[in-house]
Amino acid sequence: MSFLDILLIIISSAGLLHGVLFACYLIVFKKKKTLTNRLLGLILVFMAFRIGKSVMLNFGGGMEPIFIFIGLAFLLLIGPLFRWYILGMTHPNFKLPKYYYLELIPFVLIFIASLFVTKEWYENGKLVMVIFGIGLLFIYLHLAFYIIFGWWILKKTKQQYEQTLQTKSQRAIFNWLRFLIIGFIVIWMTYILNIVDEAVPYIVGPILYSVIIYFLSYKAFQLKATDLDGDAFRANDNNLLFNKISKLITDTKLYLEPDVSLAKLSKLLGKSTQITSSVINQYAKRNFNDFINHYRVQEAKKLLSTAEGDKYTISAIAFDTGFSSLSSFNSAFKKFEGMTPSSYRKDKI
Repeated sequence: MSFLDILLIIISSAGLLHGVLFACYLIVFKKKKTLTNRLLGLILVFMAFRIGKSVMLNFGGGMEPIFIFIGLAFLLLIGPLFRWYILGMTHPNFKLPKYYYLELIPFVLIFIASLFVTKEWYENGKLVMVIFGIGLLFIYLHLAFYIIFGWWILKKTKQQYEQTLQTKSQRAIFNWLRFLIIGFIVIWMTYILNIVDEAVPYIVGPILYSVIIYFLSYKAFQLKATDLDGDAFRANDNNLLFNKISKLITDTKLYLEPDVSLAKLSKLLGKSTQITSSVINQYAKRNFNDFINHYRVQEAKKLLSTAEGDKYTISAIAFDTGFSSLSSFNSAFKKFEGMTPSSYRKDKI
């Protein structure tokens, strides 16, 4: 065995061991024992079986056919677990319905069939190649389907929260799942290219897995993904209150009233000024005055950018949009748009 072979074994085996240890941490040692952590741990364990088979096949040679087929069968487990994990990370109070386990039927069938594979049958020439080829195609298309399904779930969830201010935990989950999906796509493509005329050396799969699993482990701890789950998307009272505030402000155009105040808004909501102010600061990332002025500036921009609004002076627009003075209008406009109202008008008309 050459030095390069030894080096490749070390690199691929190190990533494999790291993945198994990470899985043990999630399933056994992690204090927060959530369904999502257990699912991710199982994904890593079953992926380790698949990658381990590749390492042994590449360097061991002469592997019993039964182990080759069992290694491939484990890929049929990874797809459903992957989908369930993404659902658990994006849906509050996620539980596995019993009928979800029907998705494991392909694995059970292929696994049982693998137990009857003998070396004599495996060396039976053309028939085996046809069956093996069909099985391989089904297994990799099965995984591709679930990767695409997972990406679709993530996309749909992100679309639901595009119009609302995302919390730090929600953004962390979106980023983490994006990295996870990309990692699985890269591993899948590597194995597919290896099958097609051996465009990529077989050992590249395990090596890439090692690189990806180290990177994903780093991102999981950086984003604190193992401490998060779908409960990050649970609607809380503050979130509902902020949505109510935004709706009240926009529907009634309360921001156009010069005398609008935190006290007046709080009274309309039936909340204390402290609660209203806190919620605005938390979700709008602005204090009350900036929150109102931002709406006013957006309204002013509509008037400044139309021919009809050109007949009004800057002062008139300032007072019509709720500002009490021209100077406060100029200051607020420059703060949010980076230019004066007059400059904005020249650029738009």
